[in-house]
Amino acid sequence: MAVPDRSQPPQQVRFCRSADGVRIAYAVHGTGPPLLISTCWLSHLQFDWESPVWRHVLVDLGRFATVIRFDERGHGLSDWDVTDHSLPARIGDLEAVADAAGYDRFALMAMAQGGPVAISYAARHAERVTRLLFWGSYSCASRGLSADDLALEEAFSQLIKVGWARPDSTFRRVFTSLMIPNATEEQMSWLDDLQRVAASASTAHLSRRQRFHADADALLPQLDIPTLVLHSLGDRMREFHHGRHLAATIPNARLVPLESDNHILLEGEPAWSVFVDEVQRFLQPDVPANRPPEVASRLEDVLSARELEVLRLAADGRDNAAIAEDLQLSLRTVERHLQNIYTKLGVGGRSARVAATTRLFTPA
Repeated sequence: MAVPDRSQPPQQVRFCRSADGVRIAYAVHGTGPPLLISTCWLSHLQFDWESPVWRHVLVDLGRFATVIRFDERGHGLSDWDVTDHSLPARIGDLEAVADAAGYDRFALMAMAQGGPVAISYAARHAERVTRLLFWGSYSCASRGLSADDLALEEAFSQLIKVGWARPDSTFRRVFTSLMIPNATEEQMSWLDDLQRVAASASTAHLSRRQRFHADADALLPQLDIPTLVLHSLGDRMREFHHGRHLAATIPNARLVPLESDNHILLEGEPAWSVFVDEVQRFLQPDVPANRPPEVASRLEDVLSARELEVLRLAADGRDNAAIAEDLQLSLRTVERHLQNIYTKLGVGGRSARVAATTRLFTPA
């Protein structure tokens, strides 16, 4: 695996609103075909970006993909004052981020508890998902659990209620030890802190209970999308049989067992190199054949079909309101498309519109 580029440009944090009005924070970074991540249980876009547990994940994926990730409702930089963490609400969040990011088609990766959301989205919007990936994920958390398993889940739920917000990390270390048992003390301490920073105790308790009942298992046989399942053999947070079930039930899915006990693969362990190589190879068909992944030679390689329509109308002299009317879009959607265009073309300021439209008349 290539040495990660630690000088990678910083992520761009943006916001959108879900169908019920909840404000969702999402971030974009990297270069290459778009990869939208259906997020895991705990995240904080800025805290993760600087962490010894997630930084290598973000940097390495960003070398060959444009990574779009978000904080779930109630977590990180998204709105915290939320009580609805149901599967329909979470699907709405993913739909909002997918639309706001501005890509017509993209690969979709489900991490951990993002599985049921990604499965549901892919079943509803198969025309937008080029390929589907799962990392330490599942279709239904409660599938196949014994009475002892259910009792343990209830114990975890109570542990969150009484220990999550305590300054002492003793209670939170239980979850950290399940997620990264082979980590250093520095890495474990950071994940201890993430739990407190990412969500309040009440949200952590409520969201976990609602997610436990999310079930997308019946949709798996319907998925007709290239699928890659990556799962650690010794995963203690989400046991390997969940990954095996995904690969065995989704038509033509491929399973890659990872030689690790860590739910979150750590930098330097052999399984991480395997993971990166597998993901990069799997995404390769999404890279336009007429250019190397790091070089964009034509607008068609950079912008979506809708963004090109918007840019051409802007070049014809139409203002945003006229563009919205011509394409039957909302004014806000047109503004979002233009902002995405400026970002992708690397232009900004008062002259951004002129610089972007000029590209239409510049030979590749």
